[in-house]
Amino acid sequence: MTRIDQCFARLRAEGRKAFVSYIMGGDPDFETSLAVMRGLPAAGVDVIELGVPFTDPMADGPTIQLAGQRALEGGQTLEKTLEMVRRFRAGDDRTPIVLMGYYNPIYNRGVERFLKDAVEAGVDGLIVVDLPPEEDEELCLPAREAGLNFIRLATPTTDEKRLPKVLQNTSGFVYYVSITGITGAAAAQAAEVGPEVARIKAATDLPVIVGFGIASPEAAREIAAVADGCVVGSAIVKRIGAGEPAEAVLAYVASLAEGAHAA
Repeated sequence: MTRIDQCFARLRAEGRKAFVSYIMGGDPDFETSLAVMRGLPAAGVDVIELGVPFTDPMADGPTIQLAGQRALEGGQTLEKTLEMVRRFRAGDDRTPIVLMGYYNPIYNRGVERFLKDAVEAGVDGLIVVDLPPEEDEELCLPAREAGLNFIRLATPTTDEKRLPKVLQNTSGFVYYVSITGITGAAAAQAAEVGPEVARIKAATDLPVIVGFGIASPEAAREIAAVADGCVVGSAIVKRIGAGEPAEAVLAYVASLAEGAHAA
């Protein structure tokens, strides 16, 4: 079992929903980003999604795009993102870490080398948004052989014909994108999300975690109540981008986590 599998097993045993948070590696700089990352577990985060900055983030809205630009301008690279994981692991060997981003930086590094380095650093899973199931041999299957979960996104447009294909090599959890469009574009609605989550859960035993459009403790609670947990990214990244100190960002994260865990 990966750390992700162990985490969800614990949450199930405790009857609790998961709170997953996203931050961009290296935003606004390496040390500040690492300080926020190190504080996430104490703020109630169950799984950390760590963004790998990329020059052409086609699935991301302005908030995440700007975070990636700040990180790249500050010298953040895939190697430095892995170094963040290594430093985090020096003090925390329990919290799951999922790298989230695009295939190009991985391809440039070389899949075999990347997977070896990711496992050694302490990465537990991958979300690579621009690799569809038809390309599973590129990274998904090698990643699973290396012991990493490969987490797939399902969306409101993933119909009954497409869903089995999306799920076939997915592990860890399913990330349900609650709205169509880019990150940070609209608010998620529990009444609309609930039936979609139920549809996905009827086709898999994996936890279904809902992201996009969650920015308040109340929204985190409402969405987590109809799923196995929720993800918050843009709302956290926006505060980092506004220059809030790590302590203030983490206090906000703690309020979101409390909302999700109250579901």
